Amino acid sequence: MNTNLKIAVQAAVHGGEEIMKIYQLEDLGVEYKEDDSPLTLADKMSNDVIISYLENTEFPIISEEIKNLDFSERKDWETCWIVDPLDGTKEFVKRNGEFTVNIALVKKGKPLLGVIYVPVTKELYYADVVKKKTLKSVLSDHKVDLENLASNSAEIKPSSSNQELVKIVGSRSHMSKPTEDYVDSLKRDYKKVEIVSKGSSLKFCLVAEGKADVYPRYAPTMEWDTAAGQAICEAVGLKVISNETNQPLLYNKENLLNPWFLVSK
Repeated sequence: MNTNLKIAVQAAVHGGEEIMKIYQLEDLGVEYKEDDSPLTLADKMSNDVIISYLENTEFPIISEEIKNLDFSERKDWETCWIVDPLDGTKEFVKRNGEFTVNIALVKKGKPLLGVIYVPVTKELYYADVVKKKTLKSVLSDHKVDLENLASNSAEIKPSSSNQELVKIVGSRSHMSKPTEDYVDSLKRDYKKVEIVSKGSSLKFCLVAEGKADVYPRYAPTMEWDTAAGQAICEAVGLKVISNETNQPLLYNKENLLNPWFLVSK
């Protein structure tokens, strides 16, 4: 396995372990940011652990939970990490288990590798975009045996085409009017349209492993919400296309807010 991917896997799993320590407590330590989005003690603890791994590499870090540098300094970064130490904080607060740890490495704006870890189910998704391979493993505890990880993982693939049925990923916490309009448009092309609801970056994973066919995101996201998921999808041949440029989403932009996008074949 790529050395940087090994580091990202260890960081994600250890971050997930820290999250679960807080998840078991009665008080999740919830605060609210200026945009009214929730922040918990788990976000902070996971972030600290992940940074402790990644800061030993040669690459700088963009994370939801650190004060990110101005673009005047970031613009010269050829390669960098993009991290969401707890994606789906709303799902965490609801205690529905649908939250993840996201870590991606991007070069010249394009994902090279990605890791998504699901602390509650201990599902680990990891992708090498260059090698065009995404693997999934279910860990027995919040520890990862890198020596035997590959032998305990299975390669995932998207679903094959089906003209009768299309499964669309919808957010459990965000369903915008444009998304609803997109769903209605598919009803003209397919006999049956099924909505699959999930929180966090698990929506990317559903499409990558063939449990859904398409993921329209016509609502705001940030780069750390999508970089790891895009790596996992691109490694299995899916596209994550910006509605603004009709090209794949890019990273380490001046504005870390993503345009709307569509994940599909």
